[in-house]
Amino acid sequence: MLEKLQSLEKKYEDLNLQMSDPAILADQNTYKQLAKAHGELEPIVHKYREYREVLDQLEDAEVMLREPQEADFAEMLKEEIATLSANQEALEEELQVLLLPKDPNDEKNVIVEVRAGTGGDEAALFAGTLFRMYSRYAETQRWNVEILSSNATELGGFKEVIFMIEGQGAYSRLKFESGVHRVQRIPATEAGGRIHTSTATVAVLPEAEEVELHIEPSDLKFDVYRSSGPGGQSVNTTDSAVRVTHLPTGIVVACQDEKSQHKNKDKALKILRARLYEQLQEEAEREQAATRRSQVGTGERSERIRTYNYPQGRVTDHRIGLTLYKIDLIVDGDLDEIIDALITANQVEQLKETANIHHD
Repeated sequence: MLEKLQSLEKKYEDLNLQMSDPAILADQNTYKQLAKAHGELEPIVHKYREYREVLDQLEDAEVMLREPQEADFAEMLKEEIATLSANQEALEEELQVLLLPKDPNDEKNVIVEVRAGTGGDEAALFAGTLFRMYSRYAETQRWNVEILSSNATELGGFKEVIFMIEGQGAYSRLKFESGVHRVQRIPATEAGGRIHTSTATVAVLPEAEEVELHIEPSDLKFDVYRSSGPGGQSVNTTDSAVRVTHLPTGIVVACQDEKSQHKNKDKALKILRARLYEQLQEEAEREQAATRRSQVGTGERSERIRTYNYPQGRVTDHRIGLTLYKIDLIVDGDLDEIIDALITANQVEQLKETANIHHD
C-alpha cells in the first residue's frame, strides 16, 4: 500500500508542476484534464501526508519512552502512543477506502426511470411519491431536475416518469436506488382501511455523452405522432410526440412532454443513449467477473430493495438490514442516512474482495 501511495504522491507533484506550465495554462482542454486528475488525487495525497505525520510523531514518542524518564512523563508518553496508534489504524482504514478503484461513472449526471409496478392506481401514486422524494433530495444537493418523459394518471400519480438529475456526483449518490421499491399503506380510496402493498421499479442510469457512445444515424427509426394526455384526450393538435427505435437492439423510447418535436427528439435520444450505455456496461461487467454479486445488490430491476411501511412509519432497506423510523422525512427527500449506509456497505464489500484477491 505504501509503495502505491508514494507513487500517487509523485504523480500529484508532477501534475502540480505541469499545471503551472504557461504552455499548458494556455491550452484549456489539457489544463482541464490535468486539473481533474489532480483533484482526484488530492484527498488521497492529503490523507497520506497526515498518515506520515502520525507515524513520525509515533516514532518520536517511542524513542523518548525508551530513554529514562520521570514516571509522570513516561505515563503521558504512553497515553500519547496509544492515541497515535489508534489514529494510525483509523488513517490506514481511510486510505484503503480511498485507494479502492473508482467507479468511472460516479461523477456523472443520471437519468432516473420510475415505473409503477403491481397495485394499479396506488402503485402509480407511489411512483409519484418516489419521483418527489428524488426531486427533493436533488434540491438539497443543489442539483437540477428535468423531466424527460412522463405518463401521468388522473389521480396525480405516474405510470412512468423519466427524469434527468444534473449535478456533481449524482450517480455516486443515487446508483444504489435501482431495483423494486415496495410500499405498504392504507389507500385514500380504501373505505375499509385495509393496508395495500404495491410496488414501483426504479432504474438509475449514468448519462452517456455523445463522445462516449456514437450511434449510427442509420440505426435509428423515428416516428412522430400526436401526444395524448391522461384518459386519452389529445393534448396537442400537431405531431410533436416522437418515438425513436434503435433497430439493432430494438430499444424504443417515446417522448411527448414538450410542445416542440425537436425538444422531444433531443430528450428521447438522451434516454436512448443512457440505456444503450447501460447495456454495454452490463455486458462488460458480465465478461469481467461473471458479474460479481456484491452484498449491496446488483441493481437488477427485479430485485426488491426497500419497503416503505406507512402505518409503522418505517423504511427498511433489505440489502443492508437498515430500518429507520422516519418515513415522512425520507419521502420528503432526507435520504443521506440510507445512501451513506449503502455506500459504506459497498466499500466494506470491496475491501473484503480486495483482501480475498491478495490471499488467493
